[in-house]
Amino acid sequence: MTAPDDPKDEALKRLDDRLDALAASQSRKRLSFETGGAGAAYRLVAELVGSVLTGLGAGYGLDRFAGSSPFGLIAGLLIGAVVGVILVVRSASRASGADGS
Repeated sequence: MTAPDDPKDEALKRLDDRLDALAASQSRKRLSFETGGAGAAYRLVAELVGSVLTGLGAGYGLDRFAGSSPFGLIAGLLIGAVVGVILVVRSASRASGADGS
């Protein structure tokens, strides 16, 4: 009576193997300073510069919309810089944690 259950068990096992393979292929690669130091550094610089430029853009847009000439730009610069530093610190700590140190 175990014969009808064998194909189902085998099918579930194959499905489980396929799901594991899919999850492994879609997992994000960890940022590592050991294997790709230059790539990791460029990524950190891009995060910092991108967040500052985004903050400046938002501040400029606020200035144009509200008419508060330099204050929106200054606030956008400061907020963008703070967000950029937070992102860089988070990425750097994640990369150093991936190395096992």
